[in-house]
Amino acid sequence: MQTLFSTEGVSEKDRFRLWRDVCEDRLVPMAQDRLNDDPFHATIEGASIGGLVFTKFALRNLRAATTPRTLRHENHKTDHLFMSIVLSGQVRADQYDRSSTDRVGDFSIRDTNTPWTIEHGGYSEVLAIGIPRERLEGALGSARLFAGVTVGGDLPTATLTRSFLGNLLSLGDRLTPQVAESMVSTGLDLIVASLAERLAREAQQPVQDSVVVQRARAYLEAHLHDPTLDPPRLAAAAGVSLRRLQALFRAQDRHIADWIWHRRLEAAAKRLADPGCLHMPLGTLAYGCGFLSQSHFSRRFKERYGLSPRDYRMRALAPGAAASPER
Repeated sequence: MQTLFSTEGVSEKDRFRLWRDVCEDRLVPMAQDRLNDDPFHATIEGASIGGLVFTKFALRNLRAATTPRTLRHENHKTDHLFMSIVLSGQVRADQYDRSSTDRVGDFSIRDTNTPWTIEHGGYSEVLAIGIPRERLEGALGSARLFAGVTVGGDLPTATLTRSFLGNLLSLGDRLTPQVAESMVSTGLDLIVASLAERLAREAQQPVQDSVVVQRARAYLEAHLHDPTLDPPRLAAAAGVSLRRLQALFRAQDRHIADWIWHRRLEAAAKRLADPGCLHMPLGTLAYGCGFLSQSHFSRRFKERYGLSPRDYRMRALAPGAAASPER
């Protein structure tokens, strides 16, 4: 990671102001206050891997809060959530009427659209990761269901997630852009799985429903290649009746069968635009995404994207060009 800010060598009267400028640029504008009059010491390190922004903060004795004013007038990251992993010390936090004390290994999600308060009593180190809001809400429902919930570092999925993200951060600068994006996608899946495991312990029905949908989606992603995958089988894998799963998808304005085809087509489009899959014949690519025939694949793909698979690939891989946007 690159050092973005350090109080070392900075005059004491300028430290806190400069800290705030860099800190809020990496996160969101906040009201920040020191908890005592001791000299302020802090560092900020950063890295960007596969489209994700990682920021490591080391500090002591600080309270930071987003307020209605900062959210209304100064927040430009409404489309992102922040994952906060405690690396050292402990952090007190409040959001959505949830209060927690996160310790080493724990993580939680901060919602940039709602006020939060974070307090660093004593010395602490925190790794913050900016995550596209839709990536988590698309799998788990509204951030209101999980923001501010502590995912304990002792959960098996949390341990795997923390280890994977740590290794990704260490090796990220050695990965090609394509591999980095793929690894980031895996990391996000692990974050979703960790949150789902934690939320499954809650009793509220909306949370349980979100976990069922997430489980169904995860099964679909793992079996996109299987042409026999259909709504009844997906419901069985999610552990609910077909009628129940249909109701949960309808609540999100989706139909199960449509969602299966939607994801198959998205997966195919991604492979068509991937230089690493250029060697793959269209028929092989179609079968790998769960289509029974190349003709069926071509028809559905053109209905969705307005181009044949072959033309889509040529346009996507042409120098300086991009594929047609989704329809």
